[in-house]
Formats: sequence, C-alpha cells, structure tokens
Amino acid sequence: MPLPQFFKCLAEDTRLKILLLLKSHGELCVCDLTLALSSNQPKVSRHLAELKKHGLVSDERRGKWIYYRLNSALAPWQASVIALALNNAADFIHVENALLNSHLNERCC
Repeated sequence: MPLPQFFKCLAEDTRLKILLLLKSHGELCVCDLTLALSSNQPKVSRHLAELKKHGLVSDERRGKWIYYRLNSALAPWQASVIALALNNAADFIHVENALLNSHLNERCC
C-alpha cells in the first residue's frame, strides 16, 4: 500500500478508531464495533470493507458471524504506527473502549 493511502485510511476517525480497537482487543465482530462506535452496521461495515480492501484488516467467518483483526501481514512500519497511536493516544478511544469492555462480557456472537 502506498504511504499516502495508508495515512488516508488513518485520517478518517471511524477507520482509525476501528484499527485502534482491533489492536487493543485482538479481534471483534461488526456488532462489537457498532456498539463501541455508537454507529450503525452499514457504516461500520463500509469502513471495514475499505480497511480490508487496503489490506489493513483481515476477517474470518465463524458460523453467521465475521470476526475482524489487524492483518498479520502488515508491514512492520504500519504495525508500529498503529501500536504507537494506541500507546500514545489511548484517550482517543477511551469512551469506545469502555462501551466495548462492558459489552464483551455479554456479547451476542
């Protein structure tokens, strides 16, 4: 992925939050992300599709649910940028993490 495209993906709040939540939690399904982001499923799915198209996330179907995670084939510098963003700006997803943590104990999928 060209450098400008990578940063373009990170420049959109929802996509950046998705990447940071995935880095923080390992893997999540769309229902987890919709709850955490207080958004609707089509919007979250559209952003996930964009991230997947550019190779930033991968998915795995388990039954009727699809789980997303950061792509294990990310270039080391890409993985480092995402990790540094999470480590240095955790407050950016503080609310989303709180919602997600309370939800993960009672998840639907």
